[in-house]
Amino acid sequence: MPSDPVSVLFVCLGNICRSPLAEGVFLAVAEARGLGSRFEADSAGTAAYHSGEPPDPRTTAVAARHGVHLTSIARQATRHDFQRFDLIVAMDRSNRRSLERLRGHRPGAARIVMMRDYDPESGDPDVPDPYYGGAEGFERVYGIVERCCEGLLDELADGPG
Repeated sequence: MPSDPVSVLFVCLGNICRSPLAEGVFLAVAEARGLGSRFEADSAGTAAYHSGEPPDPRTTAVAARHGVHLTSIARQATRHDFQRFDLIVAMDRSNRRSLERLRGHRPGAARIVMMRDYDPESGDPDVPDPYYGGAEGFERVYGIVERCCEGLLDELADGPG
C-alpha cells in the first residue's frame, strides 16, 4: 500500500519571489528524478501583501528560462498549514521567526527548517530577497533554490515514505 506523499510548504515574505520559485523547482526536480508522486508542495508568505497575485514576472521569467513552470497564487501562511504539511521551509531567519510565532507550541505541528540548511555552498542562512533588485538577483536566487531543492530531495527521498 503506497504511503501518503510528503508535503512541503515553502515560505517567504510576500509569496511572489522566493517561495513560489522554490515550490516550482522542488516539484520539477522531484519529477525529473522520477519521484513526483512521492511529494506535494505549496508556497505561502508570512505577510498578505500579495495574496491572490501570481508570482512576480521576474520570478516567472527566471523559472521559464530554466524550464520550470510556476502555477502558484500568493497566499498567507496560516495555523492550519502546520497540520497540513509535513515540513515548512523558511527562506530566511525573519520568516522563520514569524512562522515559529504562528505555530506556537502545538503538538504534532510541522517541523520548520531553513532553505539554506540544504545548500552545500551556503555560508549565509538566508536566501536573499531579489524583489528590489534586477534580473541578476533573480538568477542568483534561482541557483540557490535549485541547489537547496536538490539537497532537500536527497534527504527526503532517503527518509520514510
